[in-house]
Amino acid sequence: MVKLSVMYPNQEGTNLDMTYYCNRHIPMVRQLLGSTLKGVSVEQGISGEEAGSPAPYLAMGHLLFDSLEAFQTTFGPHAQAIVGDIPNYTNSEPIVQIGEVKS
Repeated sequence: MVKLSVMYPNQEGTNLDMTYYCNRHIPMVRQLLGSTLKGVSVEQGISGEEAGSPAPYLAMGHLLFDSLEAFQTTFGPHAQAIVGDIPNYTNSEPIVQIGEVKS
């Protein structure tokens, strides 16, 4: 299993419209990627490690695929539409990581 994580850093002056992200962006991603997408989760940052400290990320989105190849062949044709939607919900520059789920 491969997980694509998209993390939106919480820096001064950044914002993220969680309603748009959850109700418009993620459903668009689900529709475009279809059955190749095996799971989706969205996290909203609420705190850093120290109590009361700001969360390092405004939000994180996680997409699961059976393999790296499945991700690449499915995401590639839709990358422009998916990435092009980012300015509609945030001014944060996302950080992307692809990982192999081990447990």
